Amino acid sequence: MSERIDFIKGHGTENDFVVLDDPEGLLTLDEADVAALADRRAGIGGDGVIRAVRSRSAGVDAPVDAPEWFMDYRNADGSIAEMCGNGVRVLAAHLQRAGRVAEDRFEILTRAGVRTVEILERPVSPGRPWSVRVGMGASRSTAEARTVEIAGQRLAATDVDMGNPHAVAFLPAGFTLEELDLTRRPALDPDPVDGANIELVSERGPRHVAMRVHERGVGETRSCGTGVAAVAVASALRAGDGSREPWAVDVPGGRLQVGWSADGEVLLTGPAQLVADGTTLV
Repeated sequence: MSERIDFIKGHGTENDFVVLDDPEGLLTLDEADVAALADRRAGIGGDGVIRAVRSRSAGVDAPVDAPEWFMDYRNADGSIAEMCGNGVRVLAAHLQRAGRVAEDRFEILTRAGVRTVEILERPVSPGRPWSVRVGMGASRSTAEARTVEIAGQRLAATDVDMGNPHAVAFLPAGFTLEELDLTRRPALDPDPVDGANIELVSERGPRHVAMRVHERGVGETRSCGTGVAAVAVASALRAGDGSREPWAVDVPGGRLQVGWSADGEVLLTGPAQLVADGTTLV
């Protein structure tokens, strides 16, 4: 039996999501439901689906002192993901606009742990972008952990864990980032058991890089927040830059900024846009 539900469509640097407002955890979504919602021809369309649900009603093992809100994030194929840096900014904008949260700085529980979000700017008119900063937690990286095969080249990749796994590879001179074929997933060797998001990176200038990403459970997307954070971490490591000054990371959908707090937490700053409200059947 079909169930009528409200949804919000939003994106962060064109990494787009279907947001379901389910504060009391009444919705039951399986992989097929999520894939149907994310389908760009037969559904609403998105790189993923976010359920905004109170932590106590989310059906997860939340600590007693957990934040009120939990981000239940699913990839477009219905698989569960630990974290989404663009998605958590979109969720923060939704919670603010819906009056679910009044403070400019608040916490959201994710499967990768608690993330602190801060509303920096509100939109000047409906549909315009919010500016949101997210504390992405600490990163863990391993240089030359594996190789990525792309365009006939085997490139050394740095593993960066941002609560979810990333393999970051830098393109050699003579390769144009925009011309890479990412319609198929590049090969990783060794291939992680649970897969990884794969980022290909080109230098653009001092503390400035550009990237494209092939995401687990989705394919190529216009942006990936955790991937942008991973690329900044790997870029600073590669450059020997321990200054903690911010890096600019260009993605096909725009530009994001990555910095570090005094205690080493990775900080991701960028836009979040809520572009449509509607009702659909699941």
